[in-house]
Amino acid sequence: MWWRLCSLLAWFPLQEAFQTNHMETVTVEEGQTLTLKCVISQAATTSLQWLAPSGFTIFFSEHSGLKNSKYQLLHYSSNQLSIRVLNVTQQDEGVYKCLHYGNSVRTKEVKVIVLATPVMPTLEVSVRMQNGEHVLLKCSTVRSKPPPRITWLLGDDMELQGETHHEYETDGKKCNSTSTLRVHTYGKNSTASCIVRHKGLQGRKLVAPFRFEGLVTDQETVSAALETSSPSSQDPQQSTSTVAVMEDSSTSEIDKEEEEQTTQVSHLATEANRQFVGLTRKKSGILLLSLVSFLIFILFIIVQLFIMKIRKAHVIWKKENEISEHTLESYRSRSNNEETSSQENNSQTSRSKSCMNYITQLYSEAKTKTKEKAQPSKFKGELTHIPESIV
Repeated sequence: MWWRLCSLLAWFPLQEAFQTNHMETVTVEEGQTLTLKCVISQAATTSLQWLAPSGFTIFFSEHSGLKNSKYQLLHYSSNQLSIRVLNVTQQDEGVYKCLHYGNSVRTKEVKVIVLATPVMPTLEVSVRMQNGEHVLLKCSTVRSKPPPRITWLLGDDMELQGETHHEYETDGKKCNSTSTLRVHTYGKNSTASCIVRHKGLQGRKLVAPFRFEGLVTDQETVSAALETSSPSSQDPQQSTSTVAVMEDSSTSEIDKEEEEQTTQVSHLATEANRQFVGLTRKKSGILLLSLVSFLIFILFIIVQLFIMKIRKAHVIWKKENEISEHTLESYRSRSNNEETSSQENNSQTSRSKSCMNYITQLYSEAKTKTKEKAQPSKFKGELTHIPESIV
């Protein structure tokens, strides 16, 4: 609950009674560490509080008011509260307040200015034919705050200001700066350097030098080639016209050479950017190819596992089919055996019945014959014994 109290204290209605002792200004470079100290001379201090530019409490005594690891407590005592802000960005810029709660509420304000140091300048060279032949030097640097100061050093002892243009980014804080310089006359040993000065450099300078020796050498080479190629045996009129024509052609050749050199020099940055973009695309293509290969490999493994599962199921089904066929065959053979045995039993029974019938028939025939023989013996008084059973 104490952090809610800190938030309420940040908007405490007694702000009208705050007594501002003084305001300090602190300049810090982007990405560096900001240290804020609040020291009170009085010993009987109730509490101290640091407020962010947004109005929220950073620390109330030794308690943190914001759940942000970039704010750290350096020291806390009855009369001092020191904090630091890590990795400062443009969003950390503003007025920080230290509140001292005693008999009256006193405040100390610290205005923090975040600097953005410019990067190393790039120099572009081009030859223009408009309004007379001249060389155009263009020096550019980006993402600086506040805008840098760009000057040109000609030779070793002449420094002058060019045409400088500042273009701010969408956030309205950082800007991209460009300075141009037109040179109409130059020699082989002439030099020009773009110098960038900024508060964040702390007295240092960023320098991009250029030597005109390359342009002069190219022009001399073209002129010498044109002079050696001109014919020597011509009348004065032809010679004059030839010289005029050669001068025109030499001028055109020089223009072409200078234009080519201008194109090469002015497109150095573009080529570098293209190479960087190509390298980035190549890396992304390699990464994409690796990802696709990995997915294909995973898919191959899944297909193999599926095929193995199908094979295993097929083997189990085949075994079960063989077992069922074997059981069916054994059942059929058993049933055939039972039928055969029953048929044999029936044949034996029929045989025994036929045999008994035959024996019975013989018995009956023998009995009848015996009776026929027994009738005449009665009259003679002779008794003849007939067996009752025949085995």
